[in-house]
Amino acid sequence: MKKISVTMIALALTSVVCSSAFAAKEITKEEAKQYEKVGEVSTINEHSAPSDAMKEISQKADEMGGKYFVITSGTEGHKIRGTATVYK
Repeated sequence: MKKISVTMIALALTSVVCSSAFAAKEITKEEAKQYEKVGEVSTINEHSAPSDAMKEISQKADEMGGKYFVITSGTEGHKIRGTATVYK
């Protein structure tokens, strides 16, 4: 798999998915400074679409009691994976 920058994966995920479609909302690192860190999540499944990876991250953030998340890494290639820090 080809590694890409965090910024590129965040932009790709954000451009494809409307953040209001999920309960946990993606925010920037700057915005995250005002919230309490809950933990970290990552996709378990490899996805073919950025929106599917974003949905999985959002659902896991919800399960942790988080309201927000910041994408911290991602890989792209034939399948897409990602990790995020969760905040409340």
